[in-house]
Amino acid sequence: MDNSKEMSFIDHLEELRWNVIRSLIAVVTMACVCFIFKDFIFDVIIFGPKKLSFPTYKFLCNVATFVNIETNFCGEEFPFVIQNRTMAGQFSAHIWTSIIGGFIISFPYIVYELWKFISPGMHENERKKSKGFIFITSLLFFIGVLFGYYVVTPFSINFLGSYQVSKEVLNEIDLSSFIGLVRSSSLACGLVFELPIIMYFLTKVGLVTPEILIKYRKYALIMVLILAAVITPPDVASQVIVAIPILILYQISIYISRIVIQKDLNKN
Repeated sequence: MDNSKEMSFIDHLEELRWNVIRSLIAVVTMACVCFIFKDFIFDVIIFGPKKLSFPTYKFLCNVATFVNIETNFCGEEFPFVIQNRTMAGQFSAHIWTSIIGGFIISFPYIVYELWKFISPGMHENERKKSKGFIFITSLLFFIGVLFGYYVVTPFSINFLGSYQVSKEVLNEIDLSSFIGLVRSSSLACGLVFELPIIMYFLTKVGLVTPEILIKYRKYALIMVLILAAVITPPDVASQVIVAIPILILYQISIYISRIVIQKDLNKN
């Protein structure tokens, strides 16, 4: 009996290993695609928020013009240049950007592999009710990435790229620093938008209840503001813009947790 349990555990680990291997293959494959389409990835996506023709800037420029407010969103270009200071800097940036792009593109497949691993341990009715897990998880992630790319990144670049302590100091931004800002803003928001999914599973295993989420809501508000301060430039407008959707997601998480608890009570 002990041997069968041990074999069952080993088989479980073997299945997990293949889930991870297939996920890595998907990431590497998509990374190779991103590596090939270098011009589109860098000129259009990575360096898109550097140009004032970017959709976010055009929208903010139109709003400012409509309400008759002066803004630098209507200028011709930002007062900074991007430079590379190391011999292998551009090649390294190409490699790592391709890997991050591969991860983002293959995220639905990674979630699918995760679902394949955890679904055998669920009851049949739970599997039927959770069929939309892959779609919802992927959708929230991509919405978060788009929010980070089209909202957080432009505000960060506008503030940090235009900020000067003196006219004697020129803003010559390092390539890795600029790419890191775009990457961290987009990925951080993508992962933060997974909050309802995380709360769903924490409620299922009994670690979280709606009462706990409501009780510690004020502490969560402080954490949200800290998180918003970390992933945005130090101006109030940007932090509020980021904090609002996170607070909405937290409230949605409370409703989801309440629904999960109610369904478990109905079963009993």
